[in-house]
Amino acid sequence: MRKILVIDDDQGIIDLISQYLKKEGYEVYTAEDGPSGLKAAESFKPDLIILDIMLPGFDGLELLSKIRQRSDVYVIMLTAKAEETDRIVGLTVGADDYMVKPFSPRELVARVKAAFRRIDTPKGTANAIIYSFKNIKIDTGSRKVWVENKIVELTTIEFDMLKAFAEYRGMVLTREQLLRNVWGYEYFEDLKVVDVHLGNLRRKLGANHRITTVRGVGYRFEAEIE
Repeated sequence: MRKILVIDDDQGIIDLISQYLKKEGYEVYTAEDGPSGLKAAESFKPDLIILDIMLPGFDGLELLSKIRQRSDVYVIMLTAKAEETDRIVGLTVGADDYMVKPFSPRELVARVKAAFRRIDTPKGTANAIIYSFKNIKIDTGSRKVWVENKIVELTTIEFDMLKAFAEYRGMVLTREQLLRNVWGYEYFEDLKVVDVHLGNLRRKLGANHRITTVRGVGYRFEAEIE
């Protein structure tokens, strides 16, 4: 049974989310502030965390930073509409996805299911592909990336995004296509999640990222094959 940790200071939201998740067969644990959320994340060892930004004790951004020092667990942030800056900071710190309050519980469940489909996708070496480009090497079996022969640490989302670019090298990918390919769902109300993760990926790859912006359309990976 998949384990989900819901961290929110609004008991009504906790109850609503828990009800929907339990109906889908998930084991749900809850916390209402930063310190208890951190303790729950360490002891409960959830497969996915739903995390509100506004928390007592210490806020969700600080909690997310602490969680990322210990785990790469999938994190969906919950934010208010007025918290766009915090939302972008959260994605930069390490959130995988976010939803804006008020949100549809059914949409949240759909996001959770999509996340677990990605997590459950076999990561073994049986169908592994090694992409070798000038200054960049990608091993889909070990999920490792080398830039100028040095290992670069990527998050799960960043690696899957780079893998998608490698698979469609030279082709323009829209943000909607990246959402489908990387996150596994179709929800196009706000596409900033793509832009922020792409910015993180570009920074980690440095000058060798070779991911160009096609204005008004999307992005293209233009690395040369070795």
